Amino acid sequence: MLTLLIVLPVIGALLMPLLAERLLRSVALVSAGVTFALSLAMLMQFDTQQTALQFTEFVPWLSPLGLNYSLGVDGLSLPLIVLGTFLTLVVVFTGEKSAHRLFYALVLLANAGVTGALAAQNLLLFVLFYELELVPFYLLILIWGGERREQAAIKFLIYTAVSGILVLAAFLAMGWLIHAPSFDYADIQMAGLAPTTQGILLLLLILGFGIKMPLVPLHSWLPDAYVEASTPTAILLGGVLAKLGTYGLVRFALGYFPEAWGQFSSLLAIVAAVGITYGALAAIAQKDIKRMVAYSSIGHMSYVLLAAAAHTHLSMVGAIAQMISHGLILALLFYLVGVIETKVGTRELNVLNGLLNPLRGLPTTSALLILGGMASAGIPGLVGFVAEFLIFQGSYGTFPIPTLIAVIGTGLTAVYFVILINRTCFGRLDNATAYYPRVVWSEKMPAIVLTLLILFLGVQPTWLVRWSETTSAQIVAAVPSATEIVASLPQ
Repeated sequence: MLTLLIVLPVIGALLMPLLAERLLRSVALVSAGVTFALSLAMLMQFDTQQTALQFTEFVPWLSPLGLNYSLGVDGLSLPLIVLGTFLTLVVVFTGEKSAHRLFYALVLLANAGVTGALAAQNLLLFVLFYELELVPFYLLILIWGGERREQAAIKFLIYTAVSGILVLAAFLAMGWLIHAPSFDYADIQMAGLAPTTQGILLLLLILGFGIKMPLVPLHSWLPDAYVEASTPTAILLGGVLAKLGTYGLVRFALGYFPEAWGQFSSLLAIVAAVGITYGALAAIAQKDIKRMVAYSSIGHMSYVLLAAAAHTHLSMVGAIAQMISHGLILALLFYLVGVIETKVGTRELNVLNGLLNPLRGLPTTSALLILGGMASAGIPGLVGFVAEFLIFQGSYGTFPIPTLIAVIGTGLTAVYFVILINRTCFGRLDNATAYYPRVVWSEKMPAIVLTLLILFLGVQPTWLVRWSETTSAQIVAAVPSATEIVASLPQ
């Protein structure tokens, strides 16, 4: 079934040049919809108590190079695959009415690349899929982006290429240094390497995946790429692509180098605290609401780093929950910002006001924006609270000060969303100019579906965390605790 999740979007993309214009959106919807349905079926069949990989597939490919077509999923990768297929369906549904056949083809190819990377069980296969998504995203930004799209696309391309080079270099070294028979995950065992060598390889992976997340100070590509990208592309960038960074950090950096990770964990917790604070303060300073949401993403991705640095069972469950939570909330916020820009013609805080007006404003959009802001700020009853609470609860015992800083960061998140909501939703409309086009039902539906998911997972968090509990315990079991690290140091 995993192969189908990769092949179906590719088939849909290949059909785009052959179809009549009126069939493009329908075929893309069918391709994305069937892919999402299959991923959801796999999630329902997933055995949450099993520690081994599930839905595995293996076909020898280039065995002399150590490259095999090996796929499988666990409680870390499968929820992210479902998130990716779902947001791809949302993007295809919300794609601009004048979207070219190339737009749908690139979106579907990007989904295939991300799914393949998450399902891969061979290091070289992972890199192939990891790089496959680079070109579609680059073209999506370059062709359908804003006024500064060329600069944003080139910066994205350079940073993402460097990320791929660092990851590939680390993977090749991992295989060659231990003379592994292949690059299959099961054949790579790093325990026999010298601590210094492990530290160097871990640093390469942290930098490579840190660019993709991104972490401060590797984040400078993010604001331009998110802001200049069209709304559908921004949803995929923040909701899907960034998760490859957090996934790689947990799967490879923490998974293959648990002892070295333990040595670096205090520094990583500090980096996380800095990222959370920086993201929140930078968001507060913005006048463009899309750029504000973009900077908020930096802080929310840093919560995952804090959880991974603490590497307790509770914090790791929270980290995976945060990846899903962030993807849904960011998709909702970017979508609503796109609706506001389309209807009002601006994203500037100094211009927007009174959109909650029930007669001449955008009342439904504004109400959903308020709820999205509350979810991002971690208000109880919404999915953001579940993930952040698990991270704080699981991290405080190991890193109390960085965790307290993260809690303060949550407060700062509330500050910038109060600023956003107060200036956009409240106040008086200009009687001369405030006659905005109505938001039709087809435009409301994606935001309503995302909102319902955010509400449902907030009040029924079991549906969010149950898939990853066993996998989280398995990851944590291999990593020495902070107490063990201190005890092992020379006295």
